[in-house]
Amino acid sequence: MALIIRAADGNDLAAVLAVGRRTWPVTYGPIAGEEYVAMGLAKWWTAGATIPAIRAGRVTVAEVDGTVVGIAVVGPHENHLVLWKLYVLPEHQGGGIGSALMESVIARASGEHSQIRLSYLDGNTSAETFYRGKGFVEISRESSGDGIPESVWMQLVLDSREQP
Repeated sequence: MALIIRAADGNDLAAVLAVGRRTWPVTYGPIAGEEYVAMGLAKWWTAGATIPAIRAGRVTVAEVDGTVVGIAVVGPHENHLVLWKLYVLPEHQGGGIGSALMESVIARASGEHSQIRLSYLDGNTSAETFYRGKGFVEISRESSGDGIPESVWMQLVLDSREQP
């Protein structure tokens, strides 16, 4: 397996969107339901939502033997760097690809940002375990209502001078 972690380019759009279409139903269907999955795919996994992030250099892809199998997307939110997306195709999970993507995000953020924030839906125990294992700690919870589980916000402090 030849793993390459690199910045996404315009040629990766279809592959990035395919990662979302394949991971979202299995990740969020059991936790938040099919309606939530359909809403998320229509809102966040479209060319219109993804092209600006690729152009801004905020999308990282994990490629195995020439095929995109995972993605990470960062962006600003309330004066913080947020890891908005980190997904690996189900058949490639557990092999270190998510960790390699996370290491790349942390390396790019270090020296420029004092922390990285992210959120996951309560009940997504695999995400919780993964992020806690990388040193992220819970800082808040946010309810979206409509029967959707709470968003659990986590943070990783990169600059030890700033505490959560």
